[in-house]
Amino acid sequence: MAFESLSDKLQGAFKKLKGKGVLTEADINEAMREVKLALLEADVNFKVVKSFVNDVKEKCMGSEVLESLTPTQQIIKIVNQELIDLMGGTNSKLTYSPSGFTTIMMVGLQGTGKTTTCGKLANYLKQHGKKPMMAACDIYRPAAIDQLEVVGKSVNTPVFTMRDSKDPAKIALAAKQEAEKKGFDVLIVDTAGRLQIDEALMDELVNIKGTVRPHEILLVVDALTGQDAVNVAEGFNEKLGIDGIVMTKMDGDSRGGAALSAKKVTGKPIKFMGMGEKFDALEPFHPERMASRILGMGDMLSLIEKAEAAFDQEKAEKLEQQLKKNQFTLEDFLDQMGQVKNMGGLGKIMEMIPGMSSAQMKGVDIEAGEKEFRQMEAIIQSMTIEERKNPNLLNASRRKRIAAGSGQPVSKVNNMIKRYEEVKKMMKQFNNPKALKRNKLFRGLF
Repeated sequence: MAFESLSDKLQGAFKKLKGKGVLTEADINEAMREVKLALLEADVNFKVVKSFVNDVKEKCMGSEVLESLTPTQQIIKIVNQELIDLMGGTNSKLTYSPSGFTTIMMVGLQGTGKTTTCGKLANYLKQHGKKPMMAACDIYRPAAIDQLEVVGKSVNTPVFTMRDSKDPAKIALAAKQEAEKKGFDVLIVDTAGRLQIDEALMDELVNIKGTVRPHEILLVVDALTGQDAVNVAEGFNEKLGIDGIVMTKMDGDSRGGAALSAKKVTGKPIKFMGMGEKFDALEPFHPERMASRILGMGDMLSLIEKAEAAFDQEKAEKLEQQLKKNQFTLEDFLDQMGQVKNMGGLGKIMEMIPGMSSAQMKGVDIEAGEKEFRQMEAIIQSMTIEERKNPNLLNASRRKRIAAGSGQPVSKVNNMIKRYEEVKKMMKQFNNPKALKRNKLFRGLF
């Protein structure tokens, strides 16, 4: 989880303050020392840490904090706002051309996941009503063109290629003309990378930039490289001029220092973050939501957005009608598990729940929960359509056959059916206010 280590340390520092009714200057100095160490250990740029801690400390020394009835909450509020400002203040959206056709140029070093990110961006744009095309302008790396074509097929997005050309700028221009002619409204240009910033790379990118005049130049950097990612961003911005950063592998970096330093050092916002290998694992970067996650306050807005993206209105209405008739079947149960999976699984959901710190999550066996989900899916998928629609058919011999078909013991089949019955009963109560009042879990709500 991104920022896991930093989040634990910051929450630990504030926890020590909570037991004190009145805070002294010494208490604040001690807390700021721990905040400083936490940021440095998270690989945040030293100058950024120094400036951040000084700003927070200055505001924490104000009378409204020292004389407050809840000084710890005031300090957390200050740290939260400073973290938001540090990461850019607000979500920085993509800039689209007012003419209707937008060119986005993707740049970066080798190994950062640039080509895969092109596919993720194409998928994101399609979800937001755009019609993208990708252009293969990396003519140096072996199989780079083939890789982009594979990525394009995976996200159902066409890829423009000119395999005989050795001029990336010429390819990009031809791709732009082709995309406009065929009615696409966004062109994503995948460019070549190097193992380090060099003159030849920059000359080529500047040439492409001058030829196609992109509306957005997005730099793809690897969060796992820490401050090296920030240094690369600074170098690209000085020589090419970038509009934003895509931070990949954020799900694998528990420190997060690169994300905290990038905006302050380069002056350019992080626009997206890669949170997994799948093509739907590209998320807009929201500083306020990320600050909330770091301080253990959850991210309900992102959770709601994920739920809305996974929500199928037609299926929901059908399910509502079935519940009224007490017809919640195993097919419906399987569908509900699929909705959770579409939201990123149990782990992703729990990360966004307020108050769910990484320490608390360690006490929850998410992997076991995900495994149980997969087992239940396998069991239901091993049933006939009739059995899914009418679980009353599931006698001992049928359960034995289903167990063999799913590779699970009969006890797992019995447990899955028990879980289904519990969910069905709960669903029935949600549809019956009187029964809901009798349920002790919901009694306090009425």
